Amino acid sequence: MQLNVPPNLEKLINKRLSSGEYESALEAQDAEESWTEDARRALSAHIEEGYQQAERGELIEGAQVRREIQSMKEDWRLSKQ
Repeated sequence: MQLNVPPNLEKLINKRLSSGEYESALEAQDAEESWTEDARRALSAHIEEGYQQAERGELIEGAQVRREIQSMKEDWRLSKQ
């Protein structure tokens, strides 16, 4: 059977197949699609949580958000070194 997938997904599938993590391309693709759906659900839950916080008035100022994001970016960059 021939699967037509984007090059980035093909690369990921081949990597997983060569690692022995999956026995077939279809199995690897199914796992990737399942993970993507799980990620969507988690993101949706996170957005809902933020909406509920906003409804309760639990907001923070934009400047504070920018500082926190900048700090997270710096931490991430340092972890990559």
